[in-house]
Amino acid sequence: MTRVTFVGAGSVVFTRQLVADLVRFDDLGPLDLVLLDVDERRLRVADGTARQVVERLGGNRRTGVSITSTTERRRALADADVVVDMVQVGGIEATRRDLEIPARYGLRQTIGDTTGVGGVFRALRTFPFLSALAADVRDVAPGAVLLNYTNPMAMNVWWLDVVAPELTTLGLCHSVYWTAHDLAELVGVPVERTRFRAAGVNHQSWLLEWTHEGRDLYPVLRERIAADPGLGRRVRVEVFRRIGYYPTETSEHSSEYLPWFLRSDEQVERFRLQPLEYLGVSEANVQEFLTAERVLAAGGALELEDGATEYAPQVIHSLVTGTSREIHANVVNRGLVDNLPAGCVVEVPTLVGADGVRPVPMGSLPVQAAAVNRPYVSVAELTVEAARTGDPRLLRQAVLVDPNASSTLTPEQIWSMCDELVLAHGDLLPEALRETLPADAL
Repeated sequence: MTRVTFVGAGSVVFTRQLVADLVRFDDLGPLDLVLLDVDERRLRVADGTARQVVERLGGNRRTGVSITSTTERRRALADADVVVDMVQVGGIEATRRDLEIPARYGLRQTIGDTTGVGGVFRALRTFPFLSALAADVRDVAPGAVLLNYTNPMAMNVWWLDVVAPELTTLGLCHSVYWTAHDLAELVGVPVERTRFRAAGVNHQSWLLEWTHEGRDLYPVLRERIAADPGLGRRVRVEVFRRIGYYPTETSEHSSEYLPWFLRSDEQVERFRLQPLEYLGVSEANVQEFLTAERVLAAGGALELEDGATEYAPQVIHSLVTGTSREIHANVVNRGLVDNLPAGCVVEVPTLVGADGVRPVPMGSLPVQAAAVNRPYVSVAELTVEAARTGDPRLLRQAVLVDPNASSTLTPEQIWSMCDELVLAHGDLLPEALRETLPADAL
């Protein structure tokens, strides 16, 4: 029997998709699914969701799937084969602070969950939890594979390597897959007949190889862009035009990793951006939870998506059955990308199967692509070091070197903004980092 523990299972829509993808495999053998969340209301909905999914999709495997729900972490983790982490520490209110406080200083963010000031503070709220989670996995499930979905992806995987380097950790993200899927649709070829490989950092990887039956698709994409002037008003197309490789995250995300887009009203309008967009997304997620709760209470059927699209169930299937797959995953850079720092977290093709997990060395990125990645890596490095040392100055320096923040705010404004965020997040942050610092302190 394979035991899979979902940490933060109260993210019920995501839990629904992961469980659906898992039970659609008919060759996994018995499954023991353990749902963990500290919010009992959300956990009840997650439990009802998982049971309905198994009932509707499990077919003759329904008796081979057991479901347990608990608020006790060590109980949930005991003897797990795979741990899937999808927590959001602080919930929607912490997200609101990450976006609205910087906005009052004039700093625009669209999503604010991966890098920049929003990513820094989300990471620092999450690291204490990850430390405790890793310690428990080491104690009660030392052989488990830890699959992290929680953002900021690169910072969280990096931190897990700091506190538990002996664990097998993969950071999983949809961005490379959906970029390849959407681009295939744009140029009119079936994605399943394309070959694609990307490398870089999470949410800022580069599509290095993209072919259809041996034909390079980049010339086709350039023709498609040239034929549609509207495409030129998308952030990713502008990055592609300037760097020469297509980035693997949405325009909304990509806009806040660079100093080019959110610095002025003119650029925001030109590239059709919506600052604070993630607030609407977060509120919609809350409504999706409430809808699921109402549907379950009324005995109704939840909406299920088609197909097995999530990486975690594919990884689990490959590890259990030995089926070979290549996915893209976030892992520590140990000889994988030559011109990004050793020890940082990179996103690269990764083989999973009978031999376990094997990231693919990708050599050097195109020099201009690596140059764009390095500020992102520096923000993550300073954030991890701030948590490791307890130095509150490093926290502010992480925001200071962020390209979006430094293109908009002065150092003094960044210091003041960080002080306000420290006070707003309070005891969600590591204790050593709850200190405020005068902007003119030496």
